[in-house]
Amino acid sequence: MFMTIMDSTVVNVALPTLRREFGVSTASVSAVVTSYLVAMAVVMPASGWLGDLAGGKRVLAWALALFTAASAACGAANSLPELIACRAVQGAGTGVLIPVGMTMLYRTFPQAERIRATRLLMVPTLLAPATGPVLGGAIVDGLSWRWIFYVNVPVGVAALAFGAAFLPQHREHAAGRFDLPGFVLAGLGFPLVMYAFNAGPGDGWAAPGILAAIVAGLVLLAAFTLVEVRTPEPMLDLRILANPLFRAANLQTVAGSAGFIGILFLVPLFLQNGLGYSALHSGLSTFPEALGGMAGIQTSSRLYRRVGPRRLMVGGLLAAAVPISLMAALGPADVGWAMPVLMFGTGMFFGFSMAPAQTAALAAISVAQTGRATTLFNVQRQVGQAIGVAVLATVLAAARPVPPDLGGYHLAFGVAAVAMLGGAVIASRVRDADAAVTMAAPAGPAPAGSAPAGSAPAGSAPAGSAPAGSAPAGSASVGSASVGSASAGSASAGSASAGSASAATGL
Repeated sequence: MFMTIMDSTVVNVALPTLRREFGVSTASVSAVVTSYLVAMAVVMPASGWLGDLAGGKRVLAWALALFTAASAACGAANSLPELIACRAVQGAGTGVLIPVGMTMLYRTFPQAERIRATRLLMVPTLLAPATGPVLGGAIVDGLSWRWIFYVNVPVGVAALAFGAAFLPQHREHAAGRFDLPGFVLAGLGFPLVMYAFNAGPGDGWAAPGILAAIVAGLVLLAAFTLVEVRTPEPMLDLRILANPLFRAANLQTVAGSAGFIGILFLVPLFLQNGLGYSALHSGLSTFPEALGGMAGIQTSSRLYRRVGPRRLMVGGLLAAAVPISLMAALGPADVGWAMPVLMFGTGMFFGFSMAPAQTAALAAISVAQTGRATTLFNVQRQVGQAIGVAVLATVLAAARPVPPDLGGYHLAFGVAAVAMLGGAVIASRVRDADAAVTMAAPAGPAPAGSAPAGSAPAGSAPAGSAPAGSAPAGSASVGSASVGSASAGSASAGSASAGSASAATGL
């Protein structure tokens, strides 16, 4: 997970170098990012079905092997079309790897222990996107752009060997029939919408190609929705959204991720294009977000059982809006010291909402539905992240801030703060009682030779209990929001190009 998330942000830093290397325009080289996102959007809806069909361990190994091999091919690419094709294969591997891995992880942990699992899982989730720009800048400047892909190979091989030796084959649930109509409609609709979100700010929302992609994508997704709610075994079970806890946690994550990913996209543009900072200085200024996020998650996960998810989610998003709003007041005189502090605060407060949302999201969803519910959660979060970047890039494109005028950047910071406030409003509808099973203390070991009152006699199983070794009842929470950042080097000064707008990750 760390590898796939960091790979996305590392590539953003290398876009200007790739443009010079292959002698192409910024719009052309942005396809290196867009192809990754589009391929991920095509494959991700089917990942839940694949995991249930072939088993989590097997599918996870296939996806990791595909990503690793594609990384080596990207590093060896001799032309831009070849690199774009290999990046699409990388995206396909990631689109399967993340949902299947999350499903396996949370099916393993009982409900009462999932907040602890989330606390550990969030470390790579928040550290990777902030590490990517810093490490990417060092690799591109000191070695070659090819090494931002080659560095994945030894990590991927080691992960494959470790998984083959130690990862157990999970006892999966029946996959059912493959939903071919749903796969086709989603495989066409989601990529068109993702393409429009990423290219619209740079090409203009009124461009014929962008309008055609939006209209066609929305029509296909509308047809997809009608098919899925009427299919007995849908690829994306949209009926899960009828669960109020899952729906509220899902929508809160969409809104919060839009604001958070938007900030990771906006701050490098503000520092580099607006104030003339170097790419490395910009990366170091945004890195405190990861440290703050880890601090927030470690704290909120320990308060979860006593406080409950609703207050942590609402308080975290409300508090995150404060440092983002203060960014709108920064100027050349104070940004050097204030931006790292505000990024730390943004990450910390947003971390207060992440772990509770992911732990509570599927508390009322059955184990059998976990795979497809996890997939649905990841798909919607990816769309939310793309919307956040597209909206802020559109604000910049409309305002056209030219130094020393920073008004357009300040307006965009205000829009990101509003997204956080919207997420807090949605989170206020969560009921702690609905997530009570995740707030219970983990069961301790029973004393030797004794049985709790009301337990079944020795050698028998309580009525309705699962056989030993089966998955615990309950649902799995979903993996973290793939967060991403953008390198300002992919956008021209004072504007949001297609290359910069496509810099959001979908993990």
